[in-house]
Amino acid sequence: MQIVAQRSPLSLQIGASTRSQAHRRSALKTCSIFTRISNGSSQHMGIASSRARNAEFMMRAASGGTGGGGDGGNTNGDDGNNGDDGEDASEDSGIMWKGWKDRVAADPEFVYKVLVEQIIGVGASVLGDMSSRPNWGLNELDFVFATLVVGSIVNFSLMYLLAPTASAAGSTGFISKFFGDYYMRQWAAPTGHMFEPGFSLGKRAVNLLYKGTVFASIGVTAGLVGTAISNGLIMARKKFDPDFVQQNESPNVIANASCWALHMGISSNVRYQMLNGLDMLIQPVIPQSAFRILTSVVRSANNVIGGMSFVTIAKVLGVQKSGDAGAPEAEQTNDGKKKTSKKSK
Repeated sequence: MQIVAQRSPLSLQIGASTRSQAHRRSALKTCSIFTRISNGSSQHMGIASSRARNAEFMMRAASGGTGGGGDGGNTNGDDGNNGDDGEDASEDSGIMWKGWKDRVAADPEFVYKVLVEQIIGVGASVLGDMSSRPNWGLNELDFVFATLVVGSIVNFSLMYLLAPTASAAGSTGFISKFFGDYYMRQWAAPTGHMFEPGFSLGKRAVNLLYKGTVFASIGVTAGLVGTAISNGLIMARKKFDPDFVQQNESPNVIANASCWALHMGISSNVRYQMLNGLDMLIQPVIPQSAFRILTSVVRSANNVIGGMSFVTIAKVLGVQKSGDAGAPEAEQTNDGKKKTSKKSK
């Protein structure tokens, strides 16, 4: 009896310990169940959140934005700065794509016309430029290169900035209003070209004069940039190649840009109006494939004429001077043969 009495507290302790362990195992199982439930909920929430982000991305893509930057900032759990930068970039991208989509909506052939102008048009313009120079411009390749640079900038700027848009809403900035159709709408004048139907002769004249001003501003800007680039490349070649001899005097940047402004404001503006008026008449009455072939030919011829007209204006105004003064000239000898000699300075 004494032995049993002495062992009873130990048995009680063992029993209590066993019950305590059982409670602990039960609590652990309960926590595990709650943890699994919580993880499952989190996974479901994560899937839902991912699906929501994907839906938002598709909506932004449909409206012209990318939305990638903002989603990346939120997913990584950053402080929000990356997300804000991504949203700003998406808004800027959306504005640019919205302008492009507005032009395509107003003219379904806008994309094709841009491609024609940049690929075929620039080449035709350079061809017309070279054909108007002595020896097909081989002695004036620096002038031809300047025409190529400026022409590439001008062609895209004209096609984009002066194309009609389907949306009447515009930016409040002066540049957007000036190059867009804001003032044309305010003055109730044609927003695209002067031959649009439903306008009086005075309103058509407003369009012609206003487009000429816009053309001239594009011409002087592109002329400044393009001429500076071409002159800078020639100067760099002189510096790194001491044996290089420049064939012609580099045109003055301001004078050449002014020549481009005159050429764009008059010659290019008039040809632009006539070309778009022709498109308006022909496009609805002939098949699309035939229209594309015809407009490609017409626009190529237009660029050839444009290149020739610019060279004519530049030569008449003395903006581009050929360096024939230092070139060797041929002299006739008594035996009928020619020998070359340089002009005295």
